[in-house]
Order: sequence, then structure tokens, then C-alpha cells
Amino acid sequence: MTRDIRILFATRIVRMFSYGLLAVILALYLEQAGLSTAQIGLLLTLTLLGDALISLWITTRADRVGRKRMLLVGAALMIFAGILFAATRNFFLLLLAATIGVISPSGNEVGPFLAIEQSSLAQTLPGEKRTQVFAWYQLAGSLATALGSLTGGGLAQLLQNGGTAPLASYRVLVLIYAGLGMVLAGLFGFLSRIVEAPVSAKATVNRLGLGKSSRIVLKLSALFSLDAFAGGFVVQAIVAYWFHLRYGVNPALLGAIFFGANIFAGFSALSAAWIARKIGLLNTMVFTHVPSNILLILVPLMPNLPLAITMLLLRFSISQMDVPTRQSYTLSVVSPEERSAAAGVTGIARTLGASLAPVLSAPLMGVQALIGAPFIISGALKLVYDFGLYRSFKAIRPPHEQ
Repeated sequence: MTRDIRILFATRIVRMFSYGLLAVILALYLEQAGLSTAQIGLLLTLTLLGDALISLWITTRADRVGRKRMLLVGAALMIFAGILFAATRNFFLLLLAATIGVISPSGNEVGPFLAIEQSSLAQTLPGEKRTQVFAWYQLAGSLATALGSLTGGGLAQLLQNGGTAPLASYRVLVLIYAGLGMVLAGLFGFLSRIVEAPVSAKATVNRLGLGKSSRIVLKLSALFSLDAFAGGFVVQAIVAYWFHLRYGVNPALLGAIFFGANIFAGFSALSAAWIARKIGLLNTMVFTHVPSNILLILVPLMPNLPLAITMLLLRFSISQMDVPTRQSYTLSVVSPEERSAAAGVTGIARTLGASLAPVLSAPLMGVQALIGAPFIISGALKLVYDFGLYRSFKAIRPPHEQ
């Protein structure tokens, strides 16, 4: 691992730890700050939309303006959001911080960082090593988020047990979030020029920062959006609610189920690199995704709880193999000078696709005859995505596989 790769792994760990730290207390902090339920909901929604728009603006310019420079801009927006959140209880100022700054309500990756970091990693890696490094990068982030959530909840409780008011204890965590943004900026400052896009990035590009790769990126974006839309039918909250309605599962068991599921999912990404070396990136994306989707469809068809849990865990054990391979494939088939823009555009497409489905899946859960429909709809749409991806891109192989 080169110095730049070690730095990018460190920034991923620091950032995902800070996201997990804040996400676990964010809604509680806003409630203690005096916001109503409706205001909290509006703020969180605009946070996601604002992050998506800011990310699109930054990532589509990073290859031309400078990847390191734009990563520093993202870190500055993270610091801005943390400081303003801690300094005010005014709803409109909080709304400003949430919309313009970088805040993760879910603990998942938000902002421009992922697209630019992966483009920078791709710049420093040979094609045959890229998928393996992306898999470890994915796992490092997942473990850091889990640790951050554990730390955030534990520290808030510790402060409150020591006599600190709830609002003050949450504000401490928000300030820590801003401080970690400063750490992030410091780490980005050590990146070398090796991570920057080639000089040919000055070539003519459109408003999305894309040139000759536009057609491939837009086609991938449409397919990835379909996949994310299908996945939105079975987000973790929906699946947990289904287990509760169907089998009366209590919160403790739900926690155990999803702890195991996420552990399986995290480590499944590691095996993707080995499989991709044998059969190729695209084949790994499709041929591991198809059985995963069949297992998803089988979950609501199981006659009892143990079998339903088994199908779910089996599904998670192979569900993430397409993530590092998808990221590696995308950055392999586009021009090196367009990688940040390509990763940003496809990432935004997934975000927008995923945001639409929960509105449709939640009402289905309220109809007894359709309670399992979200699983079946999701699995079926994902199979359509697999077929469309393979048919559209089977002839397009990454350079290192040719």
C-alpha cells in the first residue's frame, strides 16, 4: 500500500466513524433543541437532498479543478455543518447547515468523498488490484461506522449519567463531529499529486464533467438507479418491520438478526475480488447478484421464522459481492480523467432511485395479503437489472481483463 492509499483508508475510517457517531443521536439532538417532529423530518429530508446536490456539483468538477482541492472543500462543509449545528437552535440556521453542509442522518456515506476517493484510489492502483482494495475499503468503512455508533450512544449516556443535560451531551458529540472534520481536512492535505486526474482532464466535457465516457456513464446510471430503486423496497427498516408484523419479533432479536446480516454483508465483499479474478468483474456482479435476489424473493415465502431468517442471512452472505466489483468496473471502463464525475453521477443516480421506493413499499405492509410483496417486487426488479446489465455491457471489458 502506497502512502496515498494509506491516507485514503484513514480518511474513510475517520469519516465513517464520525457519521456513525452523529447519526445515532442526531434526531435526539434536534428534538432537545426544540424542533417539532415535522421540522425534524423536513430537516433530515433536505439534508439528504442537499448532500446529493452538493456532491453532484463537487464531483463533476473534481477531475478538472483538482481532486485534493475538492476533498478539502467537502471537509470544510463538514466542519461548517458541525459548528453551526452546535452553535444554534434556530430552525432556519440548522436548515442552512443541513442543506449546504455535509451531515449523514443514516450513518451511511454522504457527500462528495466516496466518488473522489475511489477515483483517487483507482489512479494509484493497477486494474487487477483495484477490486481487492475496494473490498477492504468497503469493509473498513462498515466497521468504522459500527464503532462510531457504539461510541456516540455510549458517550452520550455516560455524560448524562454524570449529570450533563441531554442537550449539552449531544452538543459535545456534534462538536466532536466538527473536530473530526478538521482531522479529515488535515489528512487530505497530505495527499500527493499522484491522486489527481491526468492532464487530459482539460478536454471538453459537459455539465456533468463527462466527455467521451458520457454514454457509458448514463447507461450505467440508469441501470444502477433501477437496482437502487428495487433495493429501496427492502431497506433495513422495512425488513425489520416485516419481521415484527409477520412473526412478532422483538427489538432485541431484530438487532441480533441485522447485526449478523451486516457482518455477513461486510465480509462477503472480500470474496468478490477473488471471484472477479477468476470470472471477471461483470460476471461477478451479475452471477452473484442473481442468487442473492432469488433468496430475497424466498424470504416471505418461508413457512416459519427460522427459515425466513436463514434465507435472509444467506442472501446477505453474497449480497455485497457486487459492490466493490461494481465500483471497480465503473472506474475501469471510463476515461481516467472522468472517473470522479462518473462515480459521482452513478452514485447520485443510486441515491435518487433508492429514495423513491420506501414511499411505495410502506403501504403494502399494511395489507395482510400483500405483506410480502416488497420482497418479491424488489427481487424481481433486481433480476431485470441483472439481465439488462449483462446484455448491455457483456462486450465491454475493463482494460486489465482484455
